[in-house]
Amino acid sequence: MEIDQLDFSSYRIRTATDQDAYYLSELRLQIDGETENLDREKGEAYIDEEGFRSLIEKDRASGNSLFLVAEANGQLVAFSRCAGSDLKRTLHQTEFGIAVVKAFWGQGIGQNLLTESIRWADEVGICKISLRVLETNIKAIKLYKKYDFEVEGILKKDKLLSDGNYYNTVLMGRINENT
Repeated sequence: MEIDQLDFSSYRIRTATDQDAYYLSELRLQIDGETENLDREKGEAYIDEEGFRSLIEKDRASGNSLFLVAEANGQLVAFSRCAGSDLKRTLHQTEFGIAVVKAFWGQGIGQNLLTESIRWADEVGICKISLRVLETNIKAIKLYKKYDFEVEGILKKDKLLSDGNYYNTVLMGRINENT
């Protein structure tokens, strides 16, 4: 299934294309510098244009991966990815990740990317969506719980943030009982 385009009041969500690769590289770099909610600091584990093009192509060919982008005023402002595995024992699941430019927080973009990812997963028969979220990201945890994600575990002292303190990562999962 491919999402052509979903229009919201000030942005649209669509499946990532090869033409997005350069902008995704720049967007990820920007977002990594705006928040400590993600795993990376700005510039770490950098993915260049070719790297994103490869991810997009791989996800397009896969039955258990989905790469979405959100676009506002002709610019990418967010992306999400459901990254499935090629291993037979884990083909039934995918790992969800999301990144939104700070200027667009609070506009429902993350929620709509999540909603579309869940709809896609249910439609293609994905049994489980899993994710990791920093314990301090209370809004995200509430959102995930609203969409039937449950806490499956805690990775203690998993992240060292700029304040010099260690923080836990919450492991969450959503099971599609209809698969």
